Amino acid sequence: MRIPGRSRTGTEPVTARSALGLRLLLSALYVPVFLAGTVFFALWAADAEPGDAPSGESLTTIAWICAALTLVAAADLVVVLARRRRQREGRRGR
Repeated sequence: MRIPGRSRTGTEPVTARSALGLRLLLSALYVPVFLAGTVFFALWAADAEPGDAPSGESLTTIAWICAALTLVAAADLVVVLARRRRQREGRRGR
């Protein structure tokens, strides 16, 4: 698909396609994994006592990192589903 005003600059094939199926699989797999990690580390941090190793602060940090990764994976899942829907609609319109 040629976009007006943009010329090809790379060496990719004209028919190159994104690996949407793989991205869909990975996003669908990692959203619940990162969500479970968020809950696990948040609960562990809430139960941590002063002087415990690892500290409650480090567990909270890990929980926030897992939460951010959950959001990234969920956003990618939404993008992939929207692109796949557009591709299917484009094929029907031909």
